[in-house]
Amino acid sequence: MTSHLNSNSNSNTNPNSYTLPKTTSLGRIALQGSDLPELASFYQAVVGLTVLDQTADSAVLGVEETPLLVLEQDESASERGRANAGLFHTAFRVPSRAALGDAVERIRTNWQLTGASDHGVSEALYLTDPEGNGIEIYRDFPREEWPRAADGVVQMTTRPLDLGPLEAAAPGADSVPKGTDLGHVHLEVTSLETFADSYVDTLGFTRQTTVPDATFVSAGGYHHHLGANTWNNRTEPHSRSERGLRWFEVLVPDERTLETVSDRVSQRQGTSTSTPTATATLTELDDGIAVTDPDGIEIRFRVAS
Repeated sequence: MTSHLNSNSNSNTNPNSYTLPKTTSLGRIALQGSDLPELASFYQAVVGLTVLDQTADSAVLGVEETPLLVLEQDESASERGRANAGLFHTAFRVPSRAALGDAVERIRTNWQLTGASDHGVSEALYLTDPEGNGIEIYRDFPREEWPRAADGVVQMTTRPLDLGPLEAAAPGADSVPKGTDLGHVHLEVTSLETFADSYVDTLGFTRQTTVPDATFVSAGGYHHHLGANTWNNRTEPHSRSERGLRWFEVLVPDERTLETVSDRVSQRQGTSTSTPTATATLTELDDGIAVTDPDGIEIRFRVAS
């Protein structure tokens, strides 16, 4: 799952004058599944999240009082089509090496680890949930230690991760600690050009690392809040009738930023620089806005509380 990061070429050039504020972060992610009890149990026992609220058809999981994951039940939801864009993985970021070591223990005891990598900027574990959604659990190295190109752009690599020191550092906690958050979301898209047009040129993320058939973007110089790849040759838009991603959330610092994003999406509808049909659409929400990208993926923006 991580071998695609071995070769790096980088660019931090944002063709627009507008970039999202440096305090921009991710909030929650919502997944649609056909077996809510099984999914909720998995994200508790394996990932280490806590159920904060649950009804017959939904569950909210997170850390202490902070929601990170929304699970929505739809028994009629079909398996994701092999051609459809959507989620590559959800990445939960833990605050310490000890917490990552605990994640290794939970995965090995209750599930199956599919990969483990040192990316130069982070140490990461990979697995897949019961309905095929990819998951990364990772911890960052200190920002001042991140490898950078001569122009200052963050460089990510992939090397095998030695799990021995992680396991030795594990105190044996059954859940992730305070400070765990949604570090990034990695998408499978139909076109990297269209992705850049939507997320960089319109929404204001800044391009960080670029590797073969993948692009990583962020706000505030983070190594990436969003990844996008075409490794599996997805050619069709995301379908809301399928299992998997429903939406994910971007938190901005103030109403002014929210208004700016809304205005930029509205102004650029029908004026995409990639293809005439590759435009994002905008919907007003009670607590923010929802932007649906050209691949049918919904990004919700709201002011951080």
